[in-house]
Amino acid sequence: MTERIVMRSLLSRVLGTVLLILLLGGVLVAGSTWWNGQQAARQAYDRILVGAARDIAESIRIQDGAPLVDLPVSAFQLLAQAPDDRLYYAVLDAQGGLVTGVDPDLRIRPPDSGNGPVSFFDDALNGEPARFVLVTRRFVEREFSGPVDVVVGQTLRARKAMTRDLVLDALLPLAAAGLVLMLISFLVIRSALRPLGALVDDLAGRDPYDLTPMPTARLPSELQVMLGAMNRFMQRLDGQVEAMRNLISDTAHQLRTPVAAIRVHTETAMTEADAAARARALDRLLQRSRSLGTLLDQLLSRALVIHRTDSAPRTPIDLREIALEIMERDDRAVLMPEAELRLEIGDDPVMVRADAFSLNEAAHNLLGNALRHGQPPVSIGVQRRGGEAVLWVQDSGPGPQDSVIDRLGDRFNRNAGTREQSTGIGLSIVTAVATAFGGRIEMSRQAGGFRAALILPAGEGTE
Repeated sequence: MTERIVMRSLLSRVLGTVLLILLLGGVLVAGSTWWNGQQAARQAYDRILVGAARDIAESIRIQDGAPLVDLPVSAFQLLAQAPDDRLYYAVLDAQGGLVTGVDPDLRIRPPDSGNGPVSFFDDALNGEPARFVLVTRRFVEREFSGPVDVVVGQTLRARKAMTRDLVLDALLPLAAAGLVLMLISFLVIRSALRPLGALVDDLAGRDPYDLTPMPTARLPSELQVMLGAMNRFMQRLDGQVEAMRNLISDTAHQLRTPVAAIRVHTETAMTEADAAARARALDRLLQRSRSLGTLLDQLLSRALVIHRTDSAPRTPIDLREIALEIMERDDRAVLMPEAELRLEIGDDPVMVRADAFSLNEAAHNLLGNALRHGQPPVSIGVQRRGGEAVLWVQDSGPGPQDSVIDRLGDRFNRNAGTREQSTGIGLSIVTAVATAFGGRIEMSRQAGGFRAALILPAGEGTE
């Protein structure tokens, strides 16, 4: 239910954005249309005013030294194209006297006519805004010499009506187109979001432990990117879940035998009357307890390594520091106090990009495996080999058989020659670390003994 609400909310957001864009575009178009319509109406009716004024000016003649006007019908036919507007006309002589006009008592004072033969100005006509034109005709005759001004004006009702009609004629189709675009946008967006609904249904119908990748075929590229990231996350989560399952299973499987043995040795020590037999039972109990402690430590280390290799950030690490730290730990004193341990590292850094804790655990288990199953002296070394960084541990023994080598790294891999303290899990930790950081384990017989090596890609800072 929640996923459906989110999908509808996304649809409403996208539609709201589209509507906002259309509204902003409509406002811009309406403003542009209003401005252009106003200019078009002004130009059209200004031409009418100029035409009427010129017709009146052409009809002026000089008689008895004074201008005389025979008002032409064509001028009023032009002005009649705005039937709702109030009209005004006046003919003024050189001294500004009224020759003729629509209303002798109404005088519109034109501005200075020195701007040219035709000029426009705005004024009020009976309290209503109006537009006027001033046309000047100059006479140079014996009886009369000087300018005669013709003033023609009309109110702005027709202009406003024309502007309104132009805007409506432009906006009505635009509004209809906007509604059609909104409908098309709704259908397109709903179609584009339909795969999300299919993904929701897929996730809702899955088993809680089903972390298999979700199909990405026939999906838009944007959803493929999202699903790719989701599938990678699910793969990592599946690895973590599988690791936890293995840890629980391994713990239950491996603890059963040592716990039962400890109980038996304890009961034997408690009921044994002979002091020597009781001492042997207590010694076996101590060995079993140590073995159990080692098993628990390695199980926990393995779980931590698997978790950290997937979540801990990878930083540049010098493998020489890992070898030095392993040398300084006193764990070997418990495993084999008499063993001779050697360190072989060079002067140049051997860098990798990994997690220091995981590398320490891997190196510790390599060394522990050599001390338990090999022969002294034991050497630990670091070297650069081409594009690879190598951390190796070598003992002086011949090493296991080839059939055993092939199975090294598997969990709880033990054979008949394995000591009781061994858990068979040490090299599986090394294998997990190598796999997590793009490396591998290499087992080989050298001239001086058997070598187990952790090989990783060389990182920054190496030569």
